[in-house]
Amino acid sequence: MTKRPMTALFALPLLLAPAAAGHAADAPAAATARPQFLQGSLNVYRRYAAEDHAKMVAFYDKVLGLKSLRPITLSADQQVILFGVGSGQIKLAAGLKQDRQYHLGGVNDFRGIRLYTLFFSDEAALKARFLAAGYPAPEFKDIGGGKRAALTKDPAGFNLELVVMPGASAEETSGVEVGINVSDLKRSRAFYRDFAGLDELPPVKDPVLGVTKYPYRHGQTTINLWSVGHDLPADTGSAGIQYVIGNVEAMNARAQAEHVTVETPLGGVPGFQVLTVWLNDPDGVTDYFYQFTGQRTAAAAQ
Repeated sequence: MTKRPMTALFALPLLLAPAAAGHAADAPAAATARPQFLQGSLNVYRRYAAEDHAKMVAFYDKVLGLKSLRPITLSADQQVILFGVGSGQIKLAAGLKQDRQYHLGGVNDFRGIRLYTLFFSDEAALKARFLAAGYPAPEFKDIGGGKRAALTKDPAGFNLELVVMPGASAEETSGVEVGINVSDLKRSRAFYRDFAGLDELPPVKDPVLGVTKYPYRHGQTTINLWSVGHDLPADTGSAGIQYVIGNVEAMNARAQAEHVTVETPLGGVPGFQVLTVWLNDPDGVTDYFYQFTGQRTAAAAQ
């Protein structure tokens, strides 16, 4: 069976999960300075070696306890596993792209997406799930405001920050934060504020990571930027970000005008009503913009 391109692995899942309301879908067509967001969050994904697939799925499902969504089966040997976090998704796809770089290890050892931050309300239950699956319990410490946090790794070696907010509601724990170690804060802050169209928040000192983070938010998702060095090797393949928008062609035109690096050119996926363009931030992180171009049916929204 002919394999679909890797782009399809991350472009299709929104066909099978409802998009929550974000910014108004009917934003004026002429307003192309920012993406026309159609979801109240961003989606994130993980790439990893195929041999880690079973452990990865079990970890995000049973250990982290995320909401399992219907997977996308592209072929007999290609599947994207979806987990819901609020209105957004974490997508797991086995198989490494040959043209990307992979550097796991410490949070501050390399450039690129270095960790995802997830939120929980019950520390004891979370630790119990780790132990039941044969993993050591995370070591939490107080970080102020009644919160506790710990660093751990998923089975394929990617960093996760787990933040416990005792007694928090499902809404309060529904967000995802994306931590990116960048080489040039000025360039990266401009990219996520001015090009990606995220809302800039005040900088914060992170007691777990030991850095000052510069947060950029859309709905339930926050992208945190920091920098600990200009010349670190880049991890451009382990993780990425998806923007569900209504003006992909406009964003493609802006990318060309502003000389943003194109990873995968504007195009669709045979057999699916989608339009995507995959772009790179100043450190090679994948930021891909996705637009569903067909009629969303009741079946597709389940």
